Amino acid sequence: MARKNKRSSFGPGFLVAAAFIGPGTVTSCSMAGAQFGYALIFALVFATVTTIILQQMTGRLSLGSKHDLGQALREFPQSSLTKGIFAILTLSSITFGCAAYEAGNIIGGSLGLEMVTSVSQEYWIAIISLIAIFILSRRKYKLVEKFLIFLVFLMSISFLTTLVIIKPNLLSIIKGIIPSFPKSSLYLVLALVGTTVVPYNLFLHSSAVKEKWKSIARFKEVKKDLLLSISLGGIISASIVITSAVAFYEKGISLESGIQLGQQLRPLFGSFTTLLFGLGFFAAGMSSALTAPYAAAFASSGVLGWKGGHNSKGFKGVWLGVILAGLIVSYLRAAFNFNPLSVIIFAQVANGFVLPVASIFLLFVLNNRQKMGKLVNNIKQNILGGLIILIVSFLGLWNIIKLFLK
Repeated sequence: MARKNKRSSFGPGFLVAAAFIGPGTVTSCSMAGAQFGYALIFALVFATVTTIILQQMTGRLSLGSKHDLGQALREFPQSSLTKGIFAILTLSSITFGCAAYEAGNIIGGSLGLEMVTSVSQEYWIAIISLIAIFILSRRKYKLVEKFLIFLVFLMSISFLTTLVIIKPNLLSIIKGIIPSFPKSSLYLVLALVGTTVVPYNLFLHSSAVKEKWKSIARFKEVKKDLLLSISLGGIISASIVITSAVAFYEKGISLESGIQLGQQLRPLFGSFTTLLFGLGFFAAGMSSALTAPYAAAFASSGVLGWKGGHNSKGFKGVWLGVILAGLIVSYLRAAFNFNPLSVIIFAQVANGFVLPVASIFLLFVLNNRQKMGKLVNNIKQNILGGLIILIVSFLGLWNIIKLFLK
């Protein structure tokens, strides 16, 4: 019985880790290591701590108020106008945003398997999409949770074993934890933080906590789950930075994409290293290909007030629509070099708004004693929450500004 309880202590945090370690994160980490060596590891440490704090806030919201973030955005505002604005922001940023990026997740996973098997990515695009549809169609949260935990551990084994093989300089890694901003590094610093602190994870985690735990007495388990899973996610991201630093920065080789890192490891460290990196890249794409549609469905269901949870037609329609959109765009990209730039830009602008708005709303509800009961915020939590809001507001603003700097 003790063993069963121990297993039940983990899950929602691993969904968050699986979500933020996608192809975009692998690429950002690879570029950071290739261009600046170990110097930007501090950004991942900062992003990991910020994510743990922010996701703890969503966990407390769910346990204290018995609402996930999507439901809270619909139920708690008094003004109909405010409710409407929250609904539009959430649906545009989370649902359309997830759909816009789903193709990148599917393609990323297919490239990883192509590297391992030499089978064309066009076949893997279909297979990954079908796997995602099959798992989510089972309508079982525990199945999704277990599969994503498996993918996180596959990433851990793949990227950390690769790290051991390349034999990095430990002193340089320690120095990289100390903040520094080499010339022209700000963009990558913000990219590393931005791919870790992800808006849709606020909705995904709060819904997963509500699904898994019912009592406020389980908040210790929420914290333990987040500390383990998000820390592991941060270590995985850092291992990619370090691998890239050894393979490229220290050898003076340029890098243009994350998948190129895996391809270049073969002549440097052998085919086994390429196999490990390819499996890790597949796991990163597959995990995000599952969590993006799942988060979109949870957010839409909560904001629009659909009844029935996983069994509702709306819930199924959203996640299926996100996967199919990703599948179609993936083949359009492969066949016609199609780039859905306008959709992605729209999603980025919406994300830039929703991250600070959702964070401010979180802090507002967490201070409502009537809604939160024993889990209401104290002064220390308000100060920490206020700092987090400033950080994510800056990230959100930057996410919009950078679109016009390209």
